[in-house]
Amino acid sequence: MLDDAGVGAHILDELIWRGLIAQSTDPDALRRDCDAGPLTLYCGFDPTAPSLHLGNLVQILTLRRFQRAGHRPLALVGGATGLIGDPKPTAERVLSSPDVVASWVERIRAQIEPFLDCDGDCEGGFGGRYAATMVDNLEWTRSLPAIDFLRDVGKHFRVNRMLTKEAVSARLHSESGISFTELSYQLLQAMDYLELYRRYGCTLQTGGSDQWGNVTAGVDLVHRVEQRRVHALATPLITKADGTKFGKTESDTVWLDPGLTSPYTFYQFWINADDRDVTGYLKVFTDLSRDAIADLDRRTVERPHAREAQRVLAAEVTALVHGPAEVRRAAMASQALFGRGELRDLDERTLDAVMAEAPTGRVRLADRPTIVDLLVVSGLVDSRGAARRTVREGGASVNNAKVADVGWTPAAADLLPGGWLVLRRGRRHTAGVRVQ
Repeated sequence: MLDDAGVGAHILDELIWRGLIAQSTDPDALRRDCDAGPLTLYCGFDPTAPSLHLGNLVQILTLRRFQRAGHRPLALVGGATGLIGDPKPTAERVLSSPDVVASWVERIRAQIEPFLDCDGDCEGGFGGRYAATMVDNLEWTRSLPAIDFLRDVGKHFRVNRMLTKEAVSARLHSESGISFTELSYQLLQAMDYLELYRRYGCTLQTGGSDQWGNVTAGVDLVHRVEQRRVHALATPLITKADGTKFGKTESDTVWLDPGLTSPYTFYQFWINADDRDVTGYLKVFTDLSRDAIADLDRRTVERPHAREAQRVLAAEVTALVHGPAEVRRAAMASQALFGRGELRDLDERTLDAVMAEAPTGRVRLADRPTIVDLLVVSGLVDSRGAARRTVREGGASVNNAKVADVGWTPAAADLLPGGWLVLRRGRRHTAGVRVQ
């Protein structure tokens, strides 16, 4: 594999530099097997929601890095395991219907496929072309008799060991306990590894470090049944320096589906990255070279106010997930919101996304609201008196234009797409009012 600087890099060395290896069952043996020829590896994604999120993106990009290094990835979307769900440490999962899970399987497959080369057009590091394959574990579990599952898979598991898993142990000591359904999840995931070994010669499973118990259960099952050594590799959980959970905004999870997290909100998530986190995120979520990332790290130290690394990060990851056109829209919206661009150039969808991140209010044009009314209803000020002072002191603007008259009233021509007015108090406080 070649990085952006054209310097050869072993896939494991690349992952180590990018901070993407937390655990590995046998690092030396895995390196030897990688060197011996193309490996087949897999990672599983359970459809327990209608979209994948940023944590899943780490796993997708890990599969892609292996493919670009000449290995063959299998992306498993768990139509069977998604019907059960990995046990949570707090409470029993609410089971979704088979029809809902099936629809989520298709949505998630469609999210994963663009990141991988499923046609074999990727020139592998071993000189061949290795197409990625999408698989569904419902294929081999749908008609599996329960007796066969218990005899052929269940007999290889020891309950006392299964109970040591953190989420299971926490539930055992809770009032709700844990059902046999959720306890059996580990068996189903382990069986996936065995089945993929038999069907595709798969010898490596990747996943997050929170899945280590399930992943190694599959390694053990393949060894017990087939007497074959196979590998497991876990990526670390991504963290934030301020202690808050990675992959969440103040209001919600950051999803890959643009209908659940708008491209603008997605872009802003990366723009708002802490200086302490941004270099690590560049390593994990972009393909930038070591030299490029080192240069951005230096600029962050020398000129933190410029936020150059954050802007590159936001552009790279948003383009990767949503395409370059959405990067342009998001950047244009971000600039226009703070007076460095034309708000009228933004379409309704982008303005809706922008306003979803700000305080908002509603008024009727027929009521002839004044700038004082707008400032109050938007939440930018807490009283009409404060609104008047803001206007008289020159701190109020509508659609990036100063308003100095406390009696100013908007006309229909002032409305932006979607009926929006963008208000600002001073330089930093922005809100929206939707006019009906």
